Amino acid sequence: MNTQELKQVAVDAGATVARIADLERLRGIETLPPDLLDGFRYAVSMAVALSDPIIETITNLPTPIYASHYSRVNALLDEAALRVTRYIEERGSRAMPLPASQVLDVEKNLSFLSHKAVAVAAGIGWQGKSLLTVSPDYGPRIRLVTVLTDADLIADEPLRNRCGGCTKCTDACPAGAIKNVNTDSHYASRDEALHFERCVHHVREVCAKMENIGSSICGVCIKVCPWGGRKRSKAA
Repeated sequence: MNTQELKQVAVDAGATVARIADLERLRGIETLPPDLLDGFRYAVSMAVALSDPIIETITNLPTPIYASHYSRVNALLDEAALRVTRYIEERGSRAMPLPASQVLDVEKNLSFLSHKAVAVAAGIGWQGKSLLTVSPDYGPRIRLVTVLTDADLIADEPLRNRCGGCTKCTDACPAGAIKNVNTDSHYASRDEALHFERCVHHVREVCAKMENIGSSICGVCIKVCPWGGRKRSKAA
């Protein structure tokens, strides 16, 4: 299968960036169900860049327009994943689109697998101190989706971590959840980077109860990351 053509299909379907992850880099990652990755070789990771003016409305709390934008971008990602899946299947390979935002285990706040981990393995960005995927072009101002496949593709290489000594997200986190611990590639666990329970409490108990929000979102660390304010460039 033509990898570049597949990436272009993703971009034509609405993705800002599409990259390929070798699933060998993700063996052992927690998934629901545990055998989710069995039979698949690669993952197509897709990102849609969020609107800068909308992200800039966030202060120390999310805003109604951000909540609406978040929901609509997730819908766009799901549509792009379906179109990529159809493209792969029409060429004789298997593909499984995973929802952009669906929590299966409420206690652990887990979905089928981490789209962020897939995006890091695919080279869309590196794992930031907030655990968000930080793109060199868009910072953490992206939403993600994944399609698993057994198609014969060419995988992309991960990026080196570029957070360095920056403390912007740590300083701005309203829950005091980010520990300001750096990593070369990825953290061994969420608890290495975050006081995870503080983050979950904030988005569920504070933000989700705000009028006209209705979603477990925050967005503060997304807004303040310096990489999010850099010059944009669309890439396939």
